[in-house]
Amino acid sequence: MRRWLAVLLFVPAYSALAAELTAVRLETADGHVRANIELSDTARYQVFTLDNPQRLVVDVHDATLRRASAPKGRGVVTGVRFGQPDPHRLRVVFDLAEPVRPKSYLLDRAGRHRHRLVIDLLPANTAAAEFAAGAVQPKASEGKAAGPSPVVAKTAPAAEAREVVIAIDAGHGGTDPGALGKSGTREKDITLKVARLLAERIDAEPGMRALLIRDSDTFVPLKERYEKARAGKADLFISIHADAALNRNARGSSVYMLSTRGATSEAARFLADRENRSDLVGDVSLNGKDQVLAAVLLDLSQGATLEASAQAAEHLLSSLTRMGKAHKRYVERANFVVLRSPDVPSVLVETAFISNPDEEKKLRDPAHRARLADALLLGVRDYFHAAPPPGTWIAANAPKVRSHVVARGETLSEIASRHGVSVTQIRRANALDSDLVRVGAVLKIPTAS
Repeated sequence: MRRWLAVLLFVPAYSALAAELTAVRLETADGHVRANIELSDTARYQVFTLDNPQRLVVDVHDATLRRASAPKGRGVVTGVRFGQPDPHRLRVVFDLAEPVRPKSYLLDRAGRHRHRLVIDLLPANTAAAEFAAGAVQPKASEGKAAGPSPVVAKTAPAAEAREVVIAIDAGHGGTDPGALGKSGTREKDITLKVARLLAERIDAEPGMRALLIRDSDTFVPLKERYEKARAGKADLFISIHADAALNRNARGSSVYMLSTRGATSEAARFLADRENRSDLVGDVSLNGKDQVLAAVLLDLSQGATLEASAQAAEHLLSSLTRMGKAHKRYVERANFVVLRSPDVPSVLVETAFISNPDEEKKLRDPAHRARLADALLLGVRDYFHAAPPPGTWIAANAPKVRSHVVARGETLSEIASRHGVSVTQIRRANALDSDLVRVGAVLKIPTAS
């Protein structure tokens, strides 16, 4: 849960050009840790902390990363990570051993064309009055502050506000390697790498927390995977895979949700059967359990879960489609065991065809995997911001208006259904006089309320 929030610091001399982050350095000063973020220009920024685990997050707007390496931990800071939640926002995450109270200011180093964002990580028990008064000031030799320090204000979410939990399931693992690419790439290795990248991005996102079903090369039975998600009170379950097909020309991402009536196509049914058989690798038999699970799926609560699964799947498919070619333009349905949770919305993502040599090469590329994780994060974010679960931080802090980039083949009615609003609301918010939308257009999406 977000605990402390810094309002944006608007610097009058803000340049239209993107600032570059060139270095991050940590030092100890007066019993606390000071983070120095070197920038090539002035920039708007935002500072806040997150719980469980403890993190301090710095968002620098209209900024990019330039060959900066993460420093080693120091004092309360156990690690530093970088991320790019969207093209216009650079994120620096400081992993913490204990809670802190941040104080920040931007230094304008006149004549040197360098700028420094200074963040003091004060002990959480620092007196509020001392903290607000600015007990820690920049050294005289460092330069002058570019405008007033941002005001750090305590947020006041409802007492029951919580982070949404996203369970991330890296397919296969251990004795089950999954599909194999022509060059020997194992599906279980790719899925774990993508899952870890996605978890890092989710953990850095305000109001969200990731739960990795497996974080090592171990075998986890299919039923145990969704049971772990339920035990962790997950709000969404995402199973990550890398597809294989007899046709080596098959390419593109696919997104599946559960079908209680079986697969919608022979290809989907074959894929579901292949994934389900992996339980036998771990000497666990599914015989005699399908009827019990089917009965659970027929429970009234499953209807709402399937509807939420469909919404999440649509958002993920839309985001993946913007990144590249989708195998099919629609969400597929199959009887995957791993998707059978009766009360956790669940989807399965086939990131690419590992059997396609070109796509196998992409999956081996760290930059491509990072783009996959970025696309999945955008889909997750769109899903939760479209219909935030009651009592969550996102519900308490959801923006009044969201945006949606129109992908090829999307219709206005599909977009409205995906975001839980009416076509009329979208037309009114965007001053549209028809239902025609062009590919690449950015639509304003009002909240469902």
